[in-house]
Amino acid sequence: MTTPPAPAADSHDVIRVRGARENNLRDVDVELPKRRLTVFTGVSGSGKSSLVFGTIAAESQRLINETYSAFVQGFMPTLARPDVDVLEGLTTAIIVDQERMGANIRSTVGTVTDVNAMLRILFSRLGEPQIGSPQAFSFNVASISGAGAVNFERGGKTVKERRDFSITGGMCPHCEGTGRVSDFDLSALFDADKSLNEGAVTVPGYSMDGWNGRIYRGCGFFDPDKPISAFTDTELDDLLYKEATKVKIEGINLTYMGLIPQIQKSFLSKDREAMQPHIRAFVDRAITFTDCPECHGTRLSELARSSRIRGRNIAELCAMQISDLAAWVAELDEPSAGPLLEALRETLDSFVEIGLGYLSLDRPSGTLSGGEAQRTKMIRHLGSSLTDVTYVFDEPTIGLHPHDIARMNQLLLQLRDKGNTVLVVEHKPETIAIGDHVVDLGPRAGTEGGQLVYEGTVEGLRSSDTLTGRHLDDRAALKPQVRAANGTLEVRGADSHNLREVDVDIPLGVLCAVTGVAGSGKSSLVHGSIAGREGVVVIDQGAIKGSRRSNPATYTGLLDPIRKAFAKANGVKPGLFSANSDGACPHCKGAGVVYTDLAMMAGVAVPCEVCDGKRFQAEVLEYTFGGKDISEVLAMSVGQAEEFFGAGDGRIPAAHKILVRLADVGLGYIKLGQPLTTLSGGERQRLKLAAQMGEKADVYVLDEPTTGLHLADVEQLLGLLDRLVDTGKSVVVIEHHQAVMAHADWIIDLGPGAGHDGGLIVFEGTPAELVAEASTLTGQHLAEYVG
Repeated sequence: MTTPPAPAADSHDVIRVRGARENNLRDVDVELPKRRLTVFTGVSGSGKSSLVFGTIAAESQRLINETYSAFVQGFMPTLARPDVDVLEGLTTAIIVDQERMGANIRSTVGTVTDVNAMLRILFSRLGEPQIGSPQAFSFNVASISGAGAVNFERGGKTVKERRDFSITGGMCPHCEGTGRVSDFDLSALFDADKSLNEGAVTVPGYSMDGWNGRIYRGCGFFDPDKPISAFTDTELDDLLYKEATKVKIEGINLTYMGLIPQIQKSFLSKDREAMQPHIRAFVDRAITFTDCPECHGTRLSELARSSRIRGRNIAELCAMQISDLAAWVAELDEPSAGPLLEALRETLDSFVEIGLGYLSLDRPSGTLSGGEAQRTKMIRHLGSSLTDVTYVFDEPTIGLHPHDIARMNQLLLQLRDKGNTVLVVEHKPETIAIGDHVVDLGPRAGTEGGQLVYEGTVEGLRSSDTLTGRHLDDRAALKPQVRAANGTLEVRGADSHNLREVDVDIPLGVLCAVTGVAGSGKSSLVHGSIAGREGVVVIDQGAIKGSRRSNPATYTGLLDPIRKAFAKANGVKPGLFSANSDGACPHCKGAGVVYTDLAMMAGVAVPCEVCDGKRFQAEVLEYTFGGKDISEVLAMSVGQAEEFFGAGDGRIPAAHKILVRLADVGLGYIKLGQPLTTLSGGERQRLKLAAQMGEKADVYVLDEPTTGLHLADVEQLLGLLDRLVDTGKSVVVIEHHQAVMAHADWIIDLGPGAGHDGGLIVFEGTPAELVAEASTLTGQHLAEYVG
């Protein structure tokens, strides 16, 4: 008896990619099995993200967007088709990346995960006394009321009627729902001995030459030639506090606003994390923030705080640790709100399950680390009943202690077992090990990468001769001898976030690792007690802000000495050698491409035909230095430029120093003029490291420098940290990677758990002592790692 042929629909069990050329990919062909867990490996910059995010996920999203009407597409981001010949068998892609959450001052863990929305409905239905709709419990809705006459057409006649309305919101009127009030140190805003024309105002961006200066000089409320110390009370009040007022200056209608409302509007409407560094430094210097005295930092009005369920108001619930809140909600038995309570319980349990039970709902979302933000985004998908979806994860183990990685692996396998395709970009051997299928890209990074070097099982990867295969079983050994400290940084009574009056001496002149499970208080200790001291430079995980016009040369300051050298050698001004200034090609304005916007269709970028994509005017390219023009210099890789500027006709010591640092952090392959938007997460972090290592400092604090680093690059990073310590610097790293712990001279371990179960020092000593004791979670995992 012949078996009937399988239905045609069952033959589509792979995602087929042919000829992928996005970024540095070189015609990659690959077939990925559906309903399996595929791990993508390779050094940072080898093309993993270009293949997974830039090609497969991007095309899936573009095709879904195309199913909407042209009208709806007009409101969505326009996505160009990735540079690939064939993509078959795609399914809906859900991307869970490491992008930090938007640092909006009004955004909290509760608002970004919809838990607050559910709690607000719960209180509007069950809260005693009843005070109104869910809006009455929202700190982003202000209470307003009004009345007046309205005109409307009825039956061909204009009818006038009186109407009134009122909205009850939950916003605290004193702090406008931010929970903090600001107090200004006036001596940081102006120099009282000078007049405005002499440059008395010291706020960034308020020079007397710009528009702000013209308004302050011409408003007529005070004499710009009079020293501020001689102002009358009224004049000083006008300078500092006057609300928006229309003024006419040089025949132009403008708006005058006092310094303090102006600063509140332009600087303080942003979260501190989203500010540019020089603005952040000014705000830290000039403004002190305290909890709002009326709402005590809860952001909510007195009315919203008066309504309670079982003796608790919504502000108290949001301040609870999520694991405690989950237990409180589990005890509520209210059949009238059954479906709502069930959804709330599931979401809160997901927080606990994913290892974020130590957060509270009122925590500002901008303060979450990259790993915490990624896991917060995952919560939406854990309880989902969707199947046959492609989940795309970008290093889900970032910021996770080895203890938590096992839990994350469990979640990835659960998603797969529900019938989904899971694609994971990952460097940690513990997560690579659970893959059903592995795709290794390489052989190296940048232009030397972008090829498929291995595809198959994890076992096969181990025996393959690729860089990942060779390093997969690497285990760092404990150092036979550790350096001795030559001093200490004293921390006394540290109590920020969950720290419990911690006293600790951080040794100087050595490599010190601060370890502990996620949420144990490591960042609170380092950022709260060490950062901001003199001589301390903190290199955190914050994303590099950069457009396609910025590149490694502009970001690190490397272009300044190069432009000056070109200008001096040719007797012209330095601005000519900037594609963002005088030297830009007039046709493409220095962008190198001409962009045509096609409304709701994807826009088209074509290389500029006037400058051939070189970004500079033709006459600028006639000026040379050491035999190269400026566009040839920007096309060099860091390694080539290091040679060129290190000796011979092209010698520029200031530029060579920066290039050595870039090569030290393992970025020898990136091009000087490559747009920052094309760099991977790991590359951006190392670029930041190279830029900030040039600052004069005695103590460097690095927040998880191994983020986005391949096993082979971790060795290079350890070499760099050793060289820093050997030159007399002190290095403190917050780190989860066992290779860094094993290599450290001293370990400070926090714990024992996360949230209110953490916040204590559970071990101080050398890595060898930690392994010998094996009394803490970190000690057990490190002992297992070094075998």
